[in-house]
Amino acid sequence: MSYQFTIVVPVYNEEDNLLRVEKELLAYIKIATKKTNVLFVNDGSKDKSQDLIEAICQRNLEFNYISFKENRGLSAAIKAGFDYVDTELVGYIDSDLQTSPNDFNLLLENIDEFDLVTGVRSNRKDSFTKNMSSKIANGIRRAFTHDGMDDTGCPLKVIKTEYAKRIPMFKGLHRFLPAMILLQHGKIKQVPVQHFPRMAGQAKFGLWNRLLGPLADCFAYLWMKKKYINYEVNKKG
Repeated sequence: MSYQFTIVVPVYNEEDNLLRVEKELLAYIKIATKKTNVLFVNDGSKDKSQDLIEAICQRNLEFNYISFKENRGLSAAIKAGFDYVDTELVGYIDSDLQTSPNDFNLLLENIDEFDLVTGVRSNRKDSFTKNMSSKIANGIRRAFTHDGMDDTGCPLKVIKTEYAKRIPMFKGLHRFLPAMILLQHGKIKQVPVQHFPRMAGQAKFGLWNRLLGPLADCFAYLWMKKKYINYEVNKKG
């Protein structure tokens, strides 16, 4: 079966959410504007996530998985997803489902003209502390990258796979995906999407790693921007 779009779903200790992920992604696949499949990336979960993932993939042809030997972090899980997909488009959504898979269609409406389309969480349903720390972190990152994006932490994105595979991913740099596309002279856009409270499981990021991590990563990005190799082939024979 020829798919056009792969949704990468990073998973770390999300056993309480995975059946809902299955249900909502199956419902989305039926209305998706591109032929869609799903790739779970199990980031070394210590609960029953892997057993659930295997059961989901066994009963649904559209679902596949890869599983890490040990926990390597969200950036590594996203990078592995990008490495393993073979469709022309790749997206990702968090397994906590605080964003809706249905909103992928809003992003896909714009992907022909742009190389990355990211969601912007409107009317966020997070705590005051989480909202403020994210707002501050986004302001810091925007000052360093000049990417014009308001919410790079939004876990709902669609990218042309040829661009995604060229992203030099490092730990923490999943927050910099729009900026990484700009390094390739790609075009980016943000689109408002829905946001929901977390229904189950535990958040993986706290106050300090939302603020101090992004600040340190900004300096890593500046170094990378200076060293980044970008080229276009004019002729070959």
